[in-house]
Amino acid sequence: MKALAQRAVRIPELGVGIVLVVAMLVIGSVNPAFWDAANLFSLLRANVITGILALGVLMVMLSGGIDVSFPAFAIASMYLTIKGMVTLGYDGVALPFIAATLIGLLLGLVNAFFVHALRMIPLIVTLGTGTAVRGLLLGAVGASQINIDRMPPHLIAFARTDLLQVTSGGQHFGLSAMILVYAVIAVGVHLLLRHTLLGRSIYALGGGEEAARRIGFSVRNTRMLIYGLAGALAGFTGLLHGSMIWIANPHDMVGMELDVIAAVVLGGASIFGGRGSVLGTVLGVFTLVMVTNSLIIMHIDTTWQRVVVGLIVIAATAASSWRDRKRLG
Repeated sequence: MKALAQRAVRIPELGVGIVLVVAMLVIGSVNPAFWDAANLFSLLRANVITGILALGVLMVMLSGGIDVSFPAFAIASMYLTIKGMVTLGYDGVALPFIAATLIGLLLGLVNAFFVHALRMIPLIVTLGTGTAVRGLLLGAVGASQINIDRMPPHLIAFARTDLLQVTSGGQHFGLSAMILVYAVIAVGVHLLLRHTLLGRSIYALGGGEEAARRIGFSVRNTRMLIYGLAGALAGFTGLLHGSMIWIANPHDMVGMELDVIAAVVLGGASIFGGRGSVLGTVLGVFTLVMVTNSLIIMHIDTTWQRVVVGLIVIAATAASSWRDRKRLG
């Protein structure tokens, strides 16, 4: 038992995995409906949006930065793209996702410019750009919701694709193919971080800007790529979100940054940069989504759900600091 605890300290992913298994057993014993196929498929589907956004936030945090603008970027990319599709009468899948991704990319590069060129604090920059983008969207483009009757049918059909279907109690349940999209992106980010020069530069930057520069990495290029990729993922995810819920709502995703950052920190990423992994983030997302969804199943009030998320952030940050002290000690 002591050896397992020591390994959990050295390997954050193992610690998160243990917490996840224990939480599943506890929740399943309290509420057996947790193990129903419908709930498990719904749980996996709920991981997609939070998970892809978390991968972008992970890259930023690994570099020693922070990003709270991604919900605004995601919604702006989604709403502008769908609004354009409705106006032009265009009904496709590939081009809209490319457009939304490019919008997010450009917005992410704006963050990178302010953070690097003007030497501004990432939290202040992303808080400002997120607020400005959401304000411009509502003020200049419009605040009206695009409902399912006006949504492009091909987008909805794409998001409704299932990998497999099962029948339980006379009802049919499908496992969303968007899980596969999430998995492909997660593998791509993992390969980028662990097997490319860019990945090494991200970790090096998180260890210290001057140290990264002395090693030979371009801090400017690294920051541009990090915030650009995070913005691109936000743009892509925004349109995916709209197609999965069949609505384009410019007021959506308010406050989602806390959930995503909580999942990344829960997955073992350090808020000071230089430490974290895709596997840990995926496990952190699954744990957080599982807990919040279980609270919904047990009819816990939304207010208390936010309390739980806040406590998870505090506990995960405390665990991260404790691991750092153990390693240094």
